Amino acid sequence: MKKTFLKTAVFAAGIITTFTLSSCSDSDNDMMNMSDQKTITFENVVTPKDFVESGSFQGIGTPPIIKPGQSVSIKFSAGKAQSLMFATMYGASKDWFFASKQPGIKLFDNNGNAITGDVSSSVLLWDNGTKDNMTGQAESKPIMQVPNVNASQLMKLSLAYDDVKSEFTLTITNTSGGSANETPFSPGVWAVSNYNGTQLLNSTPFFMPNALSNPEITDIAQMGDIAKMMTKLNANTGIMTGLSPALVVVYRGDKNPIYELGKTDNGMGLKEIAQFGNVTKLQNSLKALPNVKGVYVAGNAPVPPGNKIMTSFKTDPGDKIAYATMFGFSNDWFYANEQMIEANTKGDITSKTTLFDSGTGVDQYPGAGNRQALFGGTPQSENMVISKVGTQYPVPAVQNVIKVTVN
Repeated sequence: MKKTFLKTAVFAAGIITTFTLSSCSDSDNDMMNMSDQKTITFENVVTPKDFVESGSFQGIGTPPIIKPGQSVSIKFSAGKAQSLMFATMYGASKDWFFASKQPGIKLFDNNGNAITGDVSSSVLLWDNGTKDNMTGQAESKPIMQVPNVNASQLMKLSLAYDDVKSEFTLTITNTSGGSANETPFSPGVWAVSNYNGTQLLNSTPFFMPNALSNPEITDIAQMGDIAKMMTKLNANTGIMTGLSPALVVVYRGDKNPIYELGKTDNGMGLKEIAQFGNVTKLQNSLKALPNVKGVYVAGNAPVPPGNKIMTSFKTDPGDKIAYATMFGFSNDWFYANEQMIEANTKGDITSKTTLFDSGTGVDQYPGAGNRQALFGGTPQSENMVISKVGTQYPVPAVQNVIKVTVN
């Protein structure tokens, strides 16, 4: 599928539709003394990966197959645009495997409500087309659905959902015992595709129906061997994000006017940036502070990977600058400078930047939380102090997401 990002204007419409932004800077920008003018640039440098989460499952025996009557469960997060794909070998075959239709098991209904309970109808049985079903001799045919076998009678799928975490639990039970198609299931793999605000980055994970197979799914279908697929998944799984327009403030004094670490949100507008990328409220609040000399906004739409935004600003000796931009695929996170930045600073200042949790919304897995603005949601309210984002989620290092430079 097409994996490149849409133009910023289209991306903006899909990610956060609640932006009500002002112009890129105050009107006095036009009156700047050019000798005092600087430009700050924010660039989204994250590398998009096909999958936001992936993993494997297996039975408890040796070998770790899932025998008739046995069950295995997996946990994963997802928003309403995402699906779960999984694959496991039909063990009593030459090259058959269980998997759903593309792009995976539907997790939310058309109203955005989580689907729970029995979803066995989502599973299908596929012929990999690489071995003759009778002789086992090698062949080269496209992947096709196995006829005359009802996969949902051999495998039961049940979904449970934790709304606070936006986390699903899928339980896979081998119900083939005593049937004409009794079979063990091999260890299997699963994945949730990344969503960029308008589309899934990979809408055909693992295999293409009606096309020739690939080495990764072939090893699963023929031998129940998931090693190659896990290597591919590990290389193509990772959290990504868009950035919001960035607010930049020029001020005097020793206190960053945007936030204070260890204190709760003061209601001036940081929450609106951290949850929805909306800079307007904080922009207006900062303008009213006596120690603030100017407030500027870089960009007017979400910033997808590979794109940058910038704004010019005016400073005098003794001034300091501060900035904030939303980690777009979160519930309430923002990037800001942790260290004080003198106005005469030039060059790459990314090292002064930290990812913060505003403490105003309950966290969910980045890029897979149904209450995130990415999916049109509103975070569940909380009242915690502003803190640095920890290691609960495998978020890329700051320098692998954002680059900030002053010239």
